[in-house]
Amino acid sequence: MTALEVQDLVREYVVREPGTSRFRRRRRVVRAVDGLSLRVAPGESVGFIGANGAGKSTTVKLLTGILVPTSGTVRTCGLDPVTHRRDLARRIGVVFGQRSQLWWDLPLTESFRLLAAIHRLPADVWRPRLADLDARLGLGEFLTTPVRQLSLGQRMRGEVAAALLHSPELLLLDEPTIGLDVLSSERLRQFLRAERAEHGTTLLLTTHDMGDVQRLCDRVLVVDHGRAAYDGDLPGLVRRVGAQRVLVVDLREPVDPGLVTGADLLAVEEGGFRRRYAFSAESTTAAEVLAQVSRSAEVRDLSVEEPDIADVLRRLYAASGR
Repeated sequence: MTALEVQDLVREYVVREPGTSRFRRRRRVVRAVDGLSLRVAPGESVGFIGANGAGKSTTVKLLTGILVPTSGTVRTCGLDPVTHRRDLARRIGVVFGQRSQLWWDLPLTESFRLLAAIHRLPADVWRPRLADLDARLGLGEFLTTPVRQLSLGQRMRGEVAAALLHSPELLLLDEPTIGLDVLSSERLRQFLRAERAEHGTTLLLTTHDMGDVQRLCDRVLVVDHGRAAYDGDLPGLVRRVGAQRVLVVDLREPVDPGLVTGADLLAVEEGGFRRRYAFSAESTTAAEVLAQVSRSAEVRDLSVEEPDIADVLRRLYAASGR
């Protein structure tokens, strides 16, 4: 059985044209999802990415039964999400980065108690599970704090714990790190990797953050106007669009290393102490670029910047004529 199976999925909206009067309204049909097909195996981690308005959030709502398809078929954990929505709720967890499933005015711990009751979890099941989530997400310091008083990072940890309290087999994450600082984002990613490794949880992640895709996903599905534009691994996507990685080197002395074969010098910064080199993964490697620089200058520190997700999407859409 697949975790997700979608075939020729279509979701249409009827929208009113701007500028028309209330008595003579013109309407047009917009396809938010347009013939999308995908399969996700149990235990997979898939990054579901695309530009704003590409159909990502609409697809997640279709997968969870919040919206009804115009046509096509959806099977989530083997179930029709519309007709078996209650059964499906026990088998999936959902986190919407800009919406909360927690009770705003209650202490965080009371939200877990209520969710346990909703899922009909006995105390000897949900209490040990909450203790495990607490230990790995660090919830203890704010469990008794009303949700409305939590920082964004604390609330997101609470949201993820709430989605996983009933140990779902599938976790759908819609922009889970939006607005989080670097430390909070990395802590959440580490937890999700561990959860998947220990419990075999299937992940479907919609995001605009390339760090989420790189650290959490084995596979990337790019959507464009509700259609699948790419389905494969991230290195394959970067190769396909010709996006470049950037090697940033900090030098001991502001020495010019000279020409570096296979890489372009993007910038010289910090008074000549820092240099940024762009290169294609198909033609060379970060190690080779570093080796060439090191022959002429002593390197104090370095970092590699992956292609920006917005740039990758722009190149992919441009190649397809969008």
